Amino acid sequence: MGDDTADTARTFDDASYTFDLLTETVWGPAGRALAFQLGLGPGDTVLDACCGAGASALPSAAAVGPSGRVHGVDISSDLLEKARLIAEARALQNVDFVCADVTTWEAPSDIPAEGYDALAISYGVFFLPDMHRAFARLVGLVRHGGRVGVTVWREGAMSEYAQVVFDVASRFSPELAERGSLRARTPLGEIDTPRTFEAWMADAGTHSVDVRVLSNLLPATDELCWNLVTGSGYRAALNGLDDEEIAAVRRGIADEVTARGIHTIDFTTLVGTATVRRPPTAASAHLTQSRA
Repeated sequence: MGDDTADTARTFDDASYTFDLLTETVWGPAGRALAFQLGLGPGDTVLDACCGAGASALPSAAAVGPSGRVHGVDISSDLLEKARLIAEARALQNVDFVCADVTTWEAPSDIPAEGYDALAISYGVFFLPDMHRAFARLVGLVRHGGRVGVTVWREGAMSEYAQVVFDVASRFSPELAERGSLRARTPLGEIDTPRTFEAWMADAGTHSVDVRVLSNLLPATDELCWNLVTGSGYRAALNGLDDEEIAAVRRGIADEVTARGIHTIDFTTLVGTATVRRPPTAASAHLTQSRA
């Protein structure tokens, strides 16, 4: 696991408690939309990459039923434990949550040689090292004719609020100030419009790409604003700060949200699905060699 991957794992482990508080309003709607748009059915096998606390893996497990299987893979052990507890409470016995680096994941022996029936990645693909190569590799684990689904933030989503977080937190963090943006370490800007997102999915070996816009505007309450900082990748803005500085950041954010007249936070999301076009013979050869 590289340094960036380890840093990401630590960030989301630290964010795990509050992350789950955002599921109902933020992660959940997109996860359910993704599972539905993938058209999952009884008996399907699904790889949910960067699954977090199961926002898309759990509805996928419900959709594929007892005869299907879902593998949820993530590098945050704390988020995975939350997902396991939810699955247990819902009596879902057809989903496995595995702590692993999905960029090196290989389909286990209980998956047909042709590959998974579907791949789901909700809000995680832009955190992967070498996003383009990693995504193409994951698409390669899906059988010919199988389905691929990804959610990403639409251009402009959370931009007003992200600027507030950056402006306030950078007063206390020279490292953050040098970065110039909370998105500086991710390639999200390359795929955050319907046109660029569609082209990117097609370039990875898919066809019939369908990109839909899922609108989600939520009131910018103090609770939501702070939960978003402490329960998402924005938590990295607090790295290296002590308790007093963190408290000052929270006060500063609340003041700036009011001063700038921000009443809602835009969580609008692109939900993209496509069909894998890789020939079945190539799929079989790829998986057979990887399991040899």
